[in-house]
Amino acid sequence: MSQKIKCISGALLLGLAMHSFAQAPEETGNFDQCLNTLIATANENEISKSTIENTLAKVKYSARVIELDRQQPEFTTSFADYLNRRVTQDRVDKGRALLQKHQALLEQISKEYGVPSQYLVAFWGLETNYGSFFGKMSVLDSLATLACDPRRSDYFTGELMSALKIIDEGAISPDKMEGSWAGAMGHVQFMPSAFLRHAVDYDGDGKRDLWNSIPDAMASAANFLRSLGWEKGSRWGREVSLPLDFDFLEAGLNQSRTLTEWRDAGVKQAKGDVLSAADDLTASLLVPAGYQGPAFLVYDNFRVIMKWNRSEYYAIAVGHLADRITGGGKLIQQPATDAPRLSRQQVLDLQLKLAKADIDVGEPDGIFGPATRRALGEYQQKHGMIADGFADSNTLQKLGINL
Repeated sequence: MSQKIKCISGALLLGLAMHSFAQAPEETGNFDQCLNTLIATANENEISKSTIENTLAKVKYSARVIELDRQQPEFTTSFADYLNRRVTQDRVDKGRALLQKHQALLEQISKEYGVPSQYLVAFWGLETNYGSFFGKMSVLDSLATLACDPRRSDYFTGELMSALKIIDEGAISPDKMEGSWAGAMGHVQFMPSAFLRHAVDYDGDGKRDLWNSIPDAMASAANFLRSLGWEKGSRWGREVSLPLDFDFLEAGLNQSRTLTEWRDAGVKQAKGDVLSAADDLTASLLVPAGYQGPAFLVYDNFRVIMKWNRSEYYAIAVGHLADRITGGGKLIQQPATDAPRLSRQQVLDLQLKLAKADIDVGEPDGIFGPATRRALGEYQQKHGMIADGFADSNTLQKLGINL
């Protein structure tokens, strides 16, 4: 077992090293050749000749985009750090002001699409800080560069074709199509394919404009969420309190219980009130900062938010910001701000040690995901610890992970 683990670790580190020395298309002289292929693909997709001449004939390779795409964070981000940087008092105050300023518009959109106003404002706040920063990179340069990179060429070629179709329909001119390094655009950071499927001309000016029209942006976000399965009349989740003897192996998105079952297990509202189980919704329980941090029951709309962004932290931040915007308070149980921040190598070491202990952790990859959390919880239970799957200092010390 130990020799196998050493081989896995060595292969991973060698792979990471080789990956960093991968040649970019421009350096091998293949970018121009790739552009010729993209032009042919654009013709096959019936992109107009004028759009092709004004876009693909002028795009430039961006080494910075490749650098950002291959860049992996060196250290994990704690839940406290993530939430405190994204749900700030300033963002709450601005969200409340914008909710009031655009009340009539947002209520109309909410009525039409079934998504409450505060969630639309929360997405807006997290994606671009209410339109204050869309990204300054050329979407066309970014997508062409990524389309010519072999790792995800098919995906980004599709996004590039979608971007060209957006230009073809007259939504925006090529020089003004700016966004993130990955090609996300506008107030709510739609990828081009999402724009084509879900963007709405809500102000009726003949253009689907997610850069300059708040009505278009908010209605488009609502339309997208509805298509993802947003349940009208249901919330995202709520903070709860847990009994002292709670079995934390019951936590995680892979497990669900009815509210009645959670109530019978001793779960209460955050301030100690009895859980209302009138509708008997199905919910999962999350403890993103371990047993000493906040606990959340999350409903189906939480999973809808995760279809927008697959991060549990992001989905909690959207829900919590939406609650704060409508007058809700801060979390009752604040997460610890001194939680250990693990490097990718430390996470890899942790995974390898769990595997050596015959605990299924999946493929060791240096990323602390749900499989690692479940495996760590199993290890904690076997060693008489609180099995919350949280990598606290005691658990790390037990595993021999040096901080």
